[in-house]
Amino acid sequence: MRFFNDFIEVRKTGGKLPHWEQPGATYFLTWRLADSIPEELMVKWRAERDGWLLEHPKPWEPETEEEYHRVFSMEIERLMDKGYGSCVLRDGRVRKVVEDSFGSADGTRYDLHAWVIMPNHVHLLFSLAEGETLEKVVGGWKKYTARRINVMLGQAGSLWQKDYFDTMIRGWEHMIRAARYVRGNPRKLREGEFTLYEADWVKRLLG
Repeated sequence: MRFFNDFIEVRKTGGKLPHWEQPGATYFLTWRLADSIPEELMVKWRAERDGWLLEHPKPWEPETEEEYHRVFSMEIERLMDKGYGSCVLRDGRVRKVVEDSFGSADGTRYDLHAWVIMPNHVHLLFSLAEGETLEKVVGGWKKYTARRINVMLGQAGSLWQKDYFDTMIRGWEHMIRAARYVRGNPRKLREGEFTLYEADWVKRLLG
């Protein structure tokens, strides 16, 4: 398993908050349904985030990254947990489409460590295989699941948000925090409203 390495070149993709990639790295990833947060709330969040980013350009020190996630990532989590939108992932049949997409290349294109499918968003902790890129793997998941779920529900249009939030894992302490977060994310939900997966070694590590 590889974590962020200061001595290896970082590949950057994306816009104002670029996605940072290194070969075979490990990531904590979040994406959500397109209707999971009202647009007026997202406009306010983006304006505050963009102002902060102007004052804190990357690369970040660990403390700066922690501040970003404390202020902005946690606000997104709070908004998603309010249950806005259709929450189609509350339906076990819909979640099964997402589960199957994750498992389709586990052990080949990537290694899944832990994930949770919530009513309107997903979290994943995983490592990319050599030669794979974050945008291709995530794009494949989103494209496949959007097509299948829209057919299943008899609907059309954008299912998922356009982008996604990702963090490159820096070390074992960071890894354990992320795994615990995945496990604890559905704590307020009832059984049957979410799906949680943990690799055996993660279960042993967290106890």
